[in-house]
Amino acid sequence: MTESFLPTLNGVTTSVCRVLDCLRAAGHDALVICPGPAPASYAGFPVHTVMGVTLRQFRVGLPSYGIEKILKDFRPDVVHAASPFGLGARGLAAARNLRIPAVAIYQTDMPSYLKQHGGPAGGFVEKASWRWIRHMHTLADLTLVPSTQTLSELRGHGVPRTALWRRGVDTEMFDPARREESAVQDLREMLAPAGETIVGYVGRLAPEKEVRRLAEVADLPGVSLCIVGDGPSRASLERLLPKASFLGYRSGLPLAQAYAALDVFAHTGTKETFGQTLQEAMAAGLPVVAPAAGGPLDIVKPGVTGLLFDPDHDGALRQAVGGLVADGSMRDRMGTAARAKVADRSWMSLVEELIAYYDTVISPSWSTRSPAAA
Repeated sequence: MTESFLPTLNGVTTSVCRVLDCLRAAGHDALVICPGPAPASYAGFPVHTVMGVTLRQFRVGLPSYGIEKILKDFRPDVVHAASPFGLGARGLAAARNLRIPAVAIYQTDMPSYLKQHGGPAGGFVEKASWRWIRHMHTLADLTLVPSTQTLSELRGHGVPRTALWRRGVDTEMFDPARREESAVQDLREMLAPAGETIVGYVGRLAPEKEVRRLAEVADLPGVSLCIVGDGPSRASLERLLPKASFLGYRSGLPLAQAYAALDVFAHTGTKETFGQTLQEAMAAGLPVVAPAAGGPLDIVKPGVTGLLFDPDHDGALRQAVGGLVADGSMRDRMGTAARAKVADRSWMSLVEELIAYYDTVISPSWSTRSPAAA
């Protein structure tokens, strides 16, 4: 059960697809429930759609009482709710009513998102969303979160039965060896014709991603700034960063080649529950710079795989990136260490860990289920 699925591409969709790929490879059976429109199947698994609406470029599934029938017909051992909020909450309630074990994956910092976009009522909306999240996750037998800071935050807001489950990364797709590919060499020549150090960002271009912080590094001597991604903030960012190269949205091999063309990866958002692009950049052998907040605290080892900067201190991002731009040997050393740190974080190994969590809630000794409604 996922709030987001193909053809919509984002972190939730990517995680769900990689989990499904690994479940198929391991011989398990699955069924997907998601907002429509969506493909009729994925990895040989059937996809059931519910009605949806589009809000701020996000496809949102509407809660449906038909979910009970889908679950009764499929008879799953466990329900997996990916980043639940609306549709996922209804799915968790249906699972509880049918006495089916359920695991919820907390991935999106919805309270912060709603606060940022809530205008004068943002603070009230944030508090209300935390009440909803606490109620919703109480319906799950177990909630899995991607970072220790997020784990602490959810426990502080009274969310019960939580555990840590990080994310995998495709270390074959994202590989330092791609730097030698002719397409990557051509891209580097286009981005840095005078041999500049290429500093890049990859991700959605939206206010909550705080990409505007890159203005601090845009005028660093000897730097070429590259931005990969698209979203509602693209036009304003192009005005703010007129010398930057905007490559637009990329996925698959073109995305991997974009990472390989960079020298330094800069992450800007302070509300990330994890930071998957950091792992992708590290797999590509890049030193990474990120705010000392949220998910990056678990991913980046300061001075070893990259640098963390104080997001409340003006100029801190510029100082961190500038240090890496000035010291090529440090970039090489950190890039090598970054690749080594994520080398064993394959999606298959992470899904094996996920299946162990499934087994935990399926066990007769783990019982939190009683009928509920949402």
